[in-house]
Amino acid sequence: MTYKYEIIIYWSKEDNAFIAEVPELPGCMAHGDSYEEAIQNIKTAIDLWIDTAKEFGDPIPQPKEEKLIYA
Repeated sequence: MTYKYEIIIYWSKEDNAFIAEVPELPGCMAHGDSYEEAIQNIKTAIDLWIDTAKEFGDPIPQPKEEKLIYA
């Protein structure tokens, strides 16, 4: 299933990597050496976050789908 959560991507000098975060899913973050790798990794992280929430019976926030920001 494809979810349409907002993804924020930025370059971290400290980590020397692109960081991707999903604000609607607390703690859902990933990184990559390239923008594309960070996107691929965050898609996996979203799936894992949702699978874990289902396993523990935790609520899964619905995507706001109000805006998608690319920077």
